[in-house]
Amino acid sequence: MDNNNDLEKLFKDYSVQENIDILHRVVNEAKERKTRGEIGKDVWREHLEPRAAVSARIVPIMELEVKRLRDALAEIQEDNRALQAQIEENVTAAENAKKGADQLLDNLDKVYEEWQGLPTEQIEAWTVQTTESLKPELPS
Repeated sequence: MDNNNDLEKLFKDYSVQENIDILHRVVNEAKERKTRGEIGKDVWREHLEPRAAVSARIVPIMELEVKRLRDALAEIQEDNRALQAQIEENVTAAENAKKGADQLLDNLDKVYEEWQGLPTEQIEAWTVQTTESLKPELPS
């Protein structure tokens, strides 16, 4: 009895009767088309290899997908070229800015060295002397 219950459960789970009815209807429709001499483009033919049938359907779709991907690739490559040009401009600008900063620092170092070489004691004495000589004398 268990086998019978299991079999009924399988029939119910997989809708076997309904699927057999659909298959029967499809086969009968195909036989009717054959007797009428109708041949549609999607009708199975005995001499047609499955690979050829699948290729006939898939190749045009794949060609469209290849074209779409090539177009997307071309667009991405163009974006990459623009980004690369921008990066190269930024690198050149950064290098130029670094060179300018290096020149300014070199000039500052030279000025500092020259400043250190000045006779500051003599300058201080001269400054004091000049300041005192320019002071207006106060009447006593």
